[in-house]
Amino acid sequence: MLLWKEMPMEMENGTSVQEFTLEGFPVVQHVGKVLFMVHLLAYLASLTGNVVIVTITCVDSRLQTPMYFFLSIFSIGECCFTSSVIPKLLVIFLLVRQTISFPACFIQAFVFIFLGAAGFLLMAVMSVDRYVAICKPLHYPTIMNLRTSLLLVAACIALGLTLITVLVVKVSQLSFCGPHVIPHFFCDLGPLIHLSCSDTRSVEMLVFVLTSCILLASLIITIIAYSNIVVTIVCLPSAKERRKAFSTCSSHLIVLSLMYGSCVFIYVKPKQTNRLESNRGAALVNTVLTPLLNPVIYTLRNKQVHQALRETMCRIKISR
Repeated sequence: MLLWKEMPMEMENGTSVQEFTLEGFPVVQHVGKVLFMVHLLAYLASLTGNVVIVTITCVDSRLQTPMYFFLSIFSIGECCFTSSVIPKLLVIFLLVRQTISFPACFIQAFVFIFLGAAGFLLMAVMSVDRYVAICKPLHYPTIMNLRTSLLLVAACIALGLTLITVLVVKVSQLSFCGPHVIPHFFCDLGPLIHLSCSDTRSVEMLVFVLTSCILLASLIITIIAYSNIVVTIVCLPSAKERRKAFSTCSSHLIVLSLMYGSCVFIYVKPKQTNRLESNRGAALVNTVLTPLLNPVIYTLRNKQVHQALRETMCRIKISR
């Protein structure tokens, strides 16, 4: 990283920009301190909610199942995902410090997109987990054992890491000769490509193809899994069993809808330079609102989590 910072202004790939300026939200910057407080509270609430899910999963033996293991990994990823963007946004709102170095910008883009891609792949794995639990309950303990769960999580991380590394490296090799103002509140690939003075058509197509593959692959797996789940639920003999089976999937489906809605809007279009302003709003939903709602959705609709939380709180009170 030090070598990169010490390189001359005119680098081999034609880049003459050593830092970028994040535009943020200039229209509402005059109320920056208010927005700072709102986003700080949302950020802290998101971190708290996800940490609570991870904690109760670890301390309550009844929640130490593949379903809650995947949920806790997803919660850890959400903490890192929102932390890759929101601290810088808070600095912009409070101190109006909008500059970010060239290496830091691409590191932020890589971490953000990698965690997002891994999150989608993990959601597909969670769909498969629900499919096995509902459609093949007798074989569930042998199919979804600890080794299989760890391998599935490792596969999500490895696949996301490989694809996103290729993507970010290709974008970083473009020439950036000015302007250096990114019309966004963090370093995302679309706005970065828009700033390049190179021919970006091949890179834009690569972004479109790889992001579409990740989103569509996870979506197809989810659709297949839930199609089988619906058929199985419909065939259950009693309404009580049907409600119980559906309740274990409803939270997952709500979270999926929130994630796919914003990400498809932002990334799945061939021309990345279009709709940058509207992308900023969708990205705010994806980085602030969705990580905040995820723990709420999972805890409000889950009786096991409710019971584990109550018992944990009781143990804390007794220990005092």
